[in-house]
Amino acid sequence: MMPLAMADVGDVNIIKKITGQDEVRRHLAELGFVVGEEVRLISQLGGNLILSVKDSRVALDKTMAMRIMI
Repeated sequence: MMPLAMADVGDVNIIKKITGQDEVRRHLAELGFVVGEEVRLISQLGGNLILSVKDSRVALDKTMAMRIMI
């Protein structure tokens, strides 16, 4: 298991665990980041990541992406 922030651009990964406080996990779940879901890293710009999850694109900063384990 590794954080999503360390994934390579273009790779498709399965979310295995979401860490952090309840409200952080709830916020990520509302964006579509739930255990068992496929997520693809589209691009990495500075400290931000563009991700594809559940047929939508979402931008997360690296600290939030470190809470998503793949």
